[in-house]
Amino acid sequence: MARTTRSKASASAAATSDTKSTTTTSSTKSKYALPTESINPPKLFIFPTSATKDAKIVSLLNPRYSKPTRYLVCPETGIYEFTSIAAPKTTPRSWLIECGDTGKVEEKTSKDGAELGTYVTKGADLYVATLVDPMFLLLPAFADQSTNTKTKDGKQMFVSSDDHLESIRDKSPHLSEILRWGNVRTLLESRMAAICDTVDAGNETMFRFSQDKLLNEVLGKAQKMSEQPLPKSMEEKFVIKALEAPVVGIKRENTTTLSISQQTETQAQSETPASTSTASTPKPESVETQSSTSSTETTTTLVSEASTTATSVIEESITTTTAAELTPSLGASPEIIKLQRLRTAFNFICSCYIAPAQAAQLQTKLKEQNPPAVDFAPLDTYLEDISKLRQELAAARSVGDYSRKRVLDEEELADRAEKKRRKEEDEKRKKAGESRGVKNLKKVNTVGMKKMSDFFKKK
Repeated sequence: MARTTRSKASASAAATSDTKSTTTTSSTKSKYALPTESINPPKLFIFPTSATKDAKIVSLLNPRYSKPTRYLVCPETGIYEFTSIAAPKTTPRSWLIECGDTGKVEEKTSKDGAELGTYVTKGADLYVATLVDPMFLLLPAFADQSTNTKTKDGKQMFVSSDDHLESIRDKSPHLSEILRWGNVRTLLESRMAAICDTVDAGNETMFRFSQDKLLNEVLGKAQKMSEQPLPKSMEEKFVIKALEAPVVGIKRENTTTLSISQQTETQAQSETPASTSTASTPKPESVETQSSTSSTETTTTLVSEASTTATSVIEESITTTTAAELTPSLGASPEIIKLQRLRTAFNFICSCYIAPAQAAQLQTKLKEQNPPAVDFAPLDTYLEDISKLRQELAAARSVGDYSRKRVLDEEELADRAEKKRRKEEDEKRKKAGESRGVKNLKKVNTVGMKKMSDFFKKK
């Protein structure tokens, strides 16, 4: 009987354990199976409302970096570039994207998330389509003018628009296709005429690149951009801080006169022998006691008189320096601020939409213009004065006080902060990659233990 009861008990325990294991495995199973990670995940774009349904995303040659880049081309409204708006890497975020109608998604009961039409992207990047001047997309065609388009004198020849575009067709995969869309060819030829000299040859217009016209176009865009304050980050970094003069402290000295009484020792000492001589004369006892009291009175009166007469009042002036008021040494006028905005806008356009070689040529052309389109002489003199004043203050500070620590510039402070941030990120990354065993080993007290290198030393 005992064996049968034990066998039944063991069988029942095994049955209960099997039921528990099945319940736990069934509870751990997820309701939906996650699909594999996509190689080309979906991205979030914001298109303008003016763009028609015929607009498409194509690959054209980037004028700055000379490599194919995505653009949105609409046959009616023009060409748009994509501006990426991304969250900082320190705060990771993601997008939850739902495709299709919400009513149809609720009706589906598939376990596959892709079939439901929902996606989760790792990055929270957002791409906004903004208008771009097609003139910049045509600049690579004029970057390297071959000798076939030059005359014997070395001047450029007038060439048709197709010949100019033929030089960048290989690098722009979809250029030939968009030229057949609606008004795209007309738009490109009109913007080509803005930076080229034109000649009518029969029914066709011929074009020759002009650097002066390109400079006028870029300068006009920069002037329009500088009519109002630049974006906040650009205004603070390239305008306010660039024109900020060093602060100079003005010291104020206050003179206070103090009267100090000093006693002349010679006169006080001259009176003491007289008093001692009167006290030392021999007299009878009765008379001596009276004379001694009188002599002490006389000596006290003589000393008091001597002290009053011998006291000389000497006035000494003590100068105390109070704290200084900090005032800027120079101030930028509205004209100088406007010129700095114009230069910043011009450099920004060149650094974003023009190749480095062409941008350098435009900047030298702007400096060598006679008469200049814009006179930057007041701005240059103001910047020179600021640099000289900074050098003088730095030299005076280094000569005046060697014990004081060197004051860091804003760039050095920014570099230090950037290095500190990178170091913290590296430490966090290393700590995140450490296993639990490594973390526990770091907590072990190794005081008195030998190192591994001690076992491999020569005896």
